Amino acid sequence: MTHETAQPPCAGLRIGDTAPEFEARSTMGPVRLSDFSGRWLILFSHPADFTPVCTTEFVELARAASDFEKRDCALMALSVDSLFAHFAWLRIIRDRFDVEVRFPIVEDPTLVIGRAYGMVAPQDNDSATVRTTFFIDPSGTIRAMTCYPANLGRSIPEMLRMIDGLQAIDNHNGLAPANWQAGDPLLSSPSQNIDDVYNADNASDWFMKPAAKGDAT
Repeated sequence: MTHETAQPPCAGLRIGDTAPEFEARSTMGPVRLSDFSGRWLILFSHPADFTPVCTTEFVELARAASDFEKRDCALMALSVDSLFAHFAWLRIIRDRFDVEVRFPIVEDPTLVIGRAYGMVAPQDNDSATVRTTFFIDPSGTIRAMTCYPANLGRSIPEMLRMIDGLQAIDNHNGLAPANWQAGDPLLSSPSQNIDDVYNADNASDWFMKPAAKGDAT
């Protein structure tokens, strides 16, 4: 009879939780989560280096790096691959697509970080099953999360829209409606006063009221 070592359950991080601190080696030198305190950060896992979908994601993210920088939003990737595997892959990306990936890619061979963030299940030996993305605000709070399967790449425009929306909501204390884009109007929070409900000019005005223009600044 064999005895398996008990492993802790996969972390169940939620929107509003504080992002777990970590320190690790990366392609841009040693990094800690707290290095990014005071600015927005997108932390995302990718299944593996030298894979087709991941390669397209990194090419497009590198090309859009200045767009994230304009939003004071840093990028940081993570996978189980070693630091030197990351280096070799980035050289191939540079030579093939003429773009340099300059945001840090963290090595996580023991899955310590991946498990802390719930990117992989305790029994998994690699992170090849998911593409998880955490949108972390300047205070270190997780504000949004997405999870894609390994065979479907992320939408970089949607990642930018997510940052635009979160920043606009914070700056204008509003709500971003469906298909919202930067510069579109936000909505006000619904009134909780019965008199506002009865006195509204139109039946929907108390809960569908435009707010400020939705710029991030």
